[in-house]
Amino acid sequence: MSSTFLYFAYGSNLLAKRIRLSNPTAIMKDIGYIKNFRLDFNRYSKRWCGSSATIVETENSVVWGVVWELDKCNLATLDNQEGVQDNIYHAMSVNVETPDGRTLDCRVYQQCNNPKEYIKPEDFPMDKRPSPLYLSMILNGAKENSLPADYIKFLKTIPHNGYEGEYDISLSLIQN
Repeated sequence: MSSTFLYFAYGSNLLAKRIRLSNPTAIMKDIGYIKNFRLDFNRYSKRWCGSSATIVETENSVVWGVVWELDKCNLATLDNQEGVQDNIYHAMSVNVETPDGRTLDCRVYQQCNNPKEYIKPEDFPMDKRPSPLYLSMILNGAKENSLPADYIKFLKTIPHNGYEGEYDISLSLIQN
Protein backbone atom coordinates (compact mmCIF):
# COMPACT_ATOMS: atom_id res chain seq x y z
CA MET A 1 0.00 0.00 0.00
CA SER A 2 1.33 3.40 -0.94
CA SER A 3 1.69 5.98 1.81
CA THR A 4 1.05 8.82 -0.65
CA PHE A 5 -1.65 9.93 -3.07
CA LEU A 6 -1.79 12.23 -6.08
CA TYR A 7 -3.93 15.35 -6.05
CA PHE A 8 -4.84 17.51 -9.05
CA ALA A 9 -5.05 21.22 -8.16
CA TYR A 10 -6.65 23.77 -10.49
CA GLY A 11 -7.52 26.65 -8.12
CA SER A 12 -5.68 28.35 -5.27
CA ASN A 13 -3.73 25.15 -4.55
CA LEU A 14 -1.79 25.68 -7.78
CA LEU A 15 0.37 27.96 -5.62
CA ALA A 16 2.94 26.03 -3.55
CA LYS A 17 2.73 28.41 -0.56
CA ARG A 18 -1.06 27.95 -0.46
CA ILE A 19 -1.23 24.16 -0.54
CA ARG A 20 1.57 23.84 1.99
CA LEU A 21 -0.28 25.96 4.58
CA SER A 22 -2.36 22.93 5.61
CA ASN A 23 -0.56 20.20 3.67
CA PRO A 24 3.18 20.46 4.32
CA THR A 25 3.98 17.11 2.67
CA ALA A 26 2.91 18.36 -0.80
CA ILE A 27 5.55 17.79 -3.48
CA MET A 28 5.01 19.06 -7.01
CA LYS A 29 5.18 16.07 -9.37
CA ASP A 30 4.02 17.38 -12.74
CA ILE A 31 1.56 19.53 -14.59
CA GLY A 32 -1.27 18.13 -16.65
CA TYR A 33 -4.84 18.50 -17.76
CA ILE A 34 -8.18 16.77 -17.41
CA LYS A 35 -10.32 16.31 -20.50
CA ASN A 36 -14.02 17.07 -20.80
CA PHE A 37 -14.10 19.51 -17.91
CA ARG A 38 -14.18 23.31 -17.85
CA LEU A 39 -13.06 25.70 -15.14
CA ASP A 40 -15.97 27.60 -13.62
CA PHE A 41 -16.75 29.75 -10.60
CA ASN A 42 -20.04 29.16 -8.88
CA ARG A 43 -20.21 29.23 -5.10
CA TYR A 44 -19.45 32.23 -2.88
CA SER A 45 -16.57 31.62 -0.49
CA LYS A 46 -16.48 33.57 2.76
CA ARG A 47 -12.73 32.91 3.03
CA TRP A 48 -12.04 34.33 -0.43
CA CYS A 49 -14.82 36.99 -0.54
CA GLY A 50 -15.90 35.87 -4.00
CA SER A 51 -16.71 32.76 -5.99
CA SER A 52 -14.30 29.85 -5.79
CA ALA A 53 -13.20 27.60 -8.63
CA THR A 54 -14.77 24.32 -9.60
CA ILE A 55 -14.65 21.92 -12.51
CA VAL A 56 -17.76 21.16 -14.54
CA GLU A 57 -18.16 18.28 -16.97
CA THR A 58 -18.08 19.82 -20.46
CA GLU A 59 -17.23 17.97 -23.66
CA ASN A 60 -14.26 19.21 -25.66
CA SER A 61 -12.87 21.32 -22.82
CA VAL A 62 -9.76 20.93 -20.68
CA VAL A 63 -8.61 22.21 -17.31
CA TRP A 64 -4.89 22.49 -16.64
CA GLY A 65 -3.40 22.14 -13.20
CA VAL A 66 -0.68 20.78 -10.98
CA VAL A 67 -0.25 17.22 -9.76
CA TRP A 68 0.88 17.20 -6.14
CA GLU A 69 2.01 14.11 -4.25
CA LEU A 70 0.91 14.20 -0.63
CA ASP A 71 1.43 11.89 2.30
CA LYS A 72 -1.81 10.16 3.30
CA CYS A 73 -1.55 11.95 6.66
CA ASN A 74 -2.66 15.06 4.73
CA LEU A 75 -5.79 13.48 3.26
CA ALA A 76 -7.95 14.72 6.15
CA THR A 77 -6.40 18.21 6.11
CA LEU A 78 -6.96 18.50 2.35
CA ASP A 79 -10.58 17.32 2.69
CA ASN A 80 -11.07 19.83 5.49
CA GLN A 81 -9.52 22.67 3.48
CA GLU A 82 -11.89 21.88 0.60
CA GLY A 83 -14.96 21.80 2.85
CA VAL A 84 -15.89 18.17 2.18
CA GLN A 85 -17.47 17.88 5.64
CA ASP A 86 -19.72 20.89 4.86
CA ASN A 87 -20.73 19.59 1.40
CA ILE A 88 -18.96 22.47 -0.34
CA TYR A 89 -16.78 20.14 -2.45
CA HIS A 90 -16.72 16.39 -2.93
CA ALA A 91 -13.69 14.32 -3.81
CA MET A 92 -13.50 12.26 -6.99
CA SER A 93 -10.88 10.54 -9.15
CA VAL A 94 -9.79 11.84 -12.54
CA ASN A 95 -7.26 10.84 -15.14
CA VAL A 96 -4.71 13.60 -15.59
CA GLU A 97 -2.74 13.64 -18.82
CA THR A 98 0.79 15.00 -18.54
CA PRO A 99 2.70 16.80 -21.30
CA ASP A 100 4.93 13.73 -21.76
CA GLY A 101 1.90 11.48 -22.40
CA ARG A 102 1.51 9.75 -19.05
CA THR A 103 -1.91 9.32 -17.43
CA LEU A 104 -2.06 9.74 -13.65
CA ASP A 105 -4.97 8.78 -11.43
CA CYS A 106 -5.52 11.78 -9.15
CA ARG A 107 -7.86 12.96 -6.45
CA VAL A 108 -9.65 16.18 -7.34
CA TYR A 109 -12.38 18.26 -5.73
CA GLN A 110 -15.54 19.43 -7.43
CA GLN A 111 -18.14 21.72 -5.93
CA CYS A 112 -21.46 20.19 -5.01
CA ASN A 113 -24.36 21.65 -7.04
CA ASN A 114 -22.35 22.81 -10.03
CA PRO A 115 -23.97 25.09 -12.62
CA LYS A 116 -25.45 23.41 -15.68
CA GLU A 117 -25.45 26.41 -18.00
CA TYR A 118 -22.25 27.69 -19.54
CA ILE A 119 -21.37 31.37 -19.25
CA LYS A 120 -18.14 32.60 -20.84
CA PRO A 121 -15.80 33.86 -18.12
CA GLU A 122 -15.64 37.36 -19.60
CA ASP A 123 -19.46 37.49 -19.26
CA PHE A 124 -19.60 36.32 -15.63
CA PRO A 125 -22.17 38.23 -13.58
CA MET A 126 -20.77 39.76 -10.39
CA ASP A 127 -21.96 36.83 -8.21
CA LYS A 128 -19.87 34.34 -10.24
CA ARG A 129 -16.66 36.35 -10.10
CA PRO A 130 -13.70 35.46 -7.88
CA SER A 131 -12.02 38.05 -5.66
CA PRO A 132 -8.82 39.75 -6.84
CA LEU A 133 -6.72 37.84 -4.27
CA TYR A 134 -8.14 34.43 -5.21
CA LEU A 135 -7.76 35.06 -8.93
CA SER A 136 -4.19 36.33 -8.48
CA MET A 137 -3.33 33.15 -6.53
CA ILE A 138 -4.60 31.02 -9.40
CA LEU A 139 -2.64 33.08 -11.93
CA ASN A 140 0.51 33.12 -9.80
CA GLY A 141 0.28 29.36 -9.29
CA ALA A 142 -0.21 28.81 -13.02
CA LYS A 143 2.87 30.93 -13.76
CA GLU A 144 4.91 29.39 -10.92
CA ASN A 145 4.33 25.91 -12.37
CA SER A 146 4.69 26.90 -16.04
CA LEU A 147 1.21 25.97 -17.20
CA PRO A 148 0.80 26.53 -20.95
CA ALA A 149 0.84 30.17 -22.08
CA ASP A 150 -2.56 29.86 -23.81
CA TYR A 151 -4.13 28.57 -20.59
CA ILE A 152 -2.61 31.45 -18.60
CA LYS A 153 -3.99 33.81 -21.25
CA PHE A 154 -7.43 32.23 -20.73
CA LEU A 155 -7.13 32.67 -16.94
CA LYS A 156 -6.42 36.37 -17.50
CA THR A 157 -9.84 36.74 -19.22
CA ILE A 158 -11.64 35.91 -15.96
CA PRO A 159 -12.89 39.12 -14.35
CA HIS A 160 -12.69 39.60 -10.58
CA ASN A 161 -15.35 41.13 -8.37
CA GLY A 162 -13.30 44.16 -7.27
CA TYR A 163 -13.34 43.25 -3.56
CA GLU A 164 -10.91 45.46 -1.57
CA GLY A 165 -11.57 44.46 2.06
CA GLU A 166 -10.00 41.98 4.48
CA TYR A 167 -9.66 38.25 3.77
CA ASP A 168 -10.16 35.34 6.14
CA ILE A 169 -6.78 33.74 5.48
CA SER A 170 -3.87 33.58 7.86
CA LEU A 171 -1.01 34.34 5.48
CA SER A 172 -0.55 36.83 2.69
CA LEU A 173 0.02 34.71 -0.38
CA ILE A 174 0.43 37.44 -2.94
CA GLN A 175 3.65 37.11 -4.87
CA ASN A 176 5.19 40.01 -6.71
